[in-house]
Amino acid sequence: MSNLARLNPFSELRDPFSDDFFKGFALRPVFRMMESEPQMRLDLSEDDKNFFVKAEIPGVKKEDIKVSVDGNLVSLSAEVKKEKEQKEGAKLIRSERYYGSVSRSFTLDESVDQSAAQAKYENGVLQLTLPKKHNGQSHVLKIA
Repeated sequence: MSNLARLNPFSELRDPFSDDFFKGFALRPVFRMMESEPQMRLDLSEDDKNFFVKAEIPGVKKEDIKVSVDGNLVSLSAEVKKEKEQKEGAKLIRSERYYGSVSRSFTLDESVDQSAAQAKYENGVLQLTLPKKHNGQSHVLKIA
C-alpha cells in the first residue's frame, strides 16, 4: 500500500517561515548574474636561495599593483577597476562598474634580501623572485 499523507490546508498559517517560504522568490538567478569580488590566488615555492611567488591578478594595470617586503612579511595589493558596457547601436542598454582593491599578506620562513628582489607582471600574473637573506643570527643550542 502506498504512503498516504493527510492534507492540512492551514499548516502554512501556523509556520509561514518554513523552509519553502523563499522558494517562490528568484534569488539564485540574481546572484548568478552578479560577479563575485576579485580574488588574488597565490603560488609560493622556494629553493635553497630564493622564494618564488606567482600571483594571479587579471585585469589590473601594472601601475596599480603595490608590493612591499619588510623582513619576512610580504604584502601585495592591487586596485581593481572593471567597467562593462553593453550597447545596441547608439543606445546604451547596460553599464556596470566595479572599483575595489584586493590584498594578500603572508610571512616567510626567512628574511628577504630586499635589494635583490625582482618583480615582473605579464598577462595578469605577477611573478616575484625574493632572495633569502642569510643573516647568521640563527644558531643551534647545545643541550646540557
